Amino acid sequence: MTDPLKAFLQANALTSPAFAPDSRYHGLDTAQWTAPDGTPVTYVRRRFVPPPERFATLREHVVEMGDRLDNLAAHYLGDPQQYWRLCDGNGTLRPEELTDSPGRRLRITLPEGVPGGTDVEL
Repeated sequence: MTDPLKAFLQANALTSPAFAPDSRYHGLDTAQWTAPDGTPVTYVRRRFVPPPERFATLREHVVEMGDRLDNLAAHYLGDPQQYWRLCDGNGTLRPEELTDSPGRRLRITLPEGVPGGTDVEL
């Protein structure tokens, strides 16, 4: 049995990518796994967190009690759904790690690979 999503994608039926350009999954390939009962399951291939050194620091934020990553992303990046960029820039898979320790310094970075200065403001 052909997986309908994969067939749809392969037929170029989409006029835009499966994920928006600002999604952390943009550009990732899909793969297919077959369940023991023969049902095909399409999934997005694993995304690896890029090394933090690929990100130019714009500034730092000192974590305060009650900080939330979505609020920090809204404040610094203009979009709360871009919290994953803060995770990437700080080399973590677990978002809660970034705000669970008041006093921690979070890097606010440019997108991966965009060159920039290291002008740090607190």
